[in-house]
Amino acid sequence: MDDEYNALLRNHTWELVPPTSRHPIGRKWVFRIKRHPDGTVDKYKARLVAKGFLQEYGKDYFDTFSLVTKPITIRTVLSLTLSRGWSLRQLDVNNAFLHGTLQEEVYMVLLNYGE
Repeated sequence: MDDEYNALLRNHTWELVPPTSRHPIGRKWVFRIKRHPDGTVDKYKARLVAKGFLQEYGKDYFDTFSLVTKPITIRTVLSLTLSRGWSLRQLDVNNAFLHGTLQEEVYMVLLNYGE
């Protein structure tokens, strides 16, 4: 939970604003246990997710999409891999969704850390 919260802060994910006439969406923490193939615990993960399913099309949003890693990040990693003769089998970017840019303003209920 600390890692997720710190990543949100590092990436300037939100800006506190006074309440508006817009209805803010809720949020919740989702927890998951990642395990090794033998079943032992690898790590505990926490994600803060928005309850976007409560939004209304045409009122709260006008399009749906998924923010992903910027293409320049992928190209840089591939370029470094090739130039150094490394092999690449998998690429995982931590907090990839934080690297995109939203076109619309989204209002979310204030996060109380540890809640």
